Amino acid sequence: MKEHIQPSTRTGCTICLVRHGETSWNAERRLQGHIDIPLNDRGRAQALSTAHSLAAFHFSAMYSSDLQRAHVTARAIAAQRPQPLAIEPRLRERHYGDFQGLTYEEAAARFPEAYDRFKARELDHPIPGRGESLAAFAARVTEALIDIARRHAGQRVLVVTHGGVLDVAHRLAAAKPLDTPRDFTIPNAALNWIEHDAGRWRLIHWGDERHLAQALDELPNA
Repeated sequence: MKEHIQPSTRTGCTICLVRHGETSWNAERRLQGHIDIPLNDRGRAQALSTAHSLAAFHFSAMYSSDLQRAHVTARAIAAQRPQPLAIEPRLRERHYGDFQGLTYEEAAARFPEAYDRFKARELDHPIPGRGESLAAFAARVTEALIDIARRHAGQRVLVVTHGGVLDVAHRLAAAKPLDTPRDFTIPNAALNWIEHDAGRWRLIHWGDERHLAQALDELPNA
């Protein structure tokens, strides 16, 4: 597959997006957001498997969210590479406000009106408790990805981040609206390839988890 995921032009930037390895809250279907939850044993094993699967790929630069579940995953991939691992806070997960720390079922029970709006993917409705609106979150993520792509024209880069960020990235690359139900998976530690060139995004390959024995996708199709 390596030959198919080079930049297609001199100005194109190919990005390998990796969601962090599993955490205990992933397994419990609990909303993490900005709460800094560590990887569990399975997540650490997934990070090592992902690092092994990418060993033959050269990345001109590597970026990670500053939350430890992403940063630890990224460090496993970066361990034997000469390039520094850059921390990019804009790659953080969405801030889920009062939903953070709750399961989806608990959030629906405690905040039924707000949860219905969240599930309906209302763009401009912030989650109670200083949470981000979907539109504000997507703008943050898009800005970060465009900055990275422009900085590395003609190169291939690694980005290790979160499920919500990958949701935005897939929609960018596939030209899908933010407010429609999700019809693609975002497994922990899978490989996802997109390209940015001449102001346009392109989806190359998504959800490659052949290097993993199992992967858990806890985000709802909403």
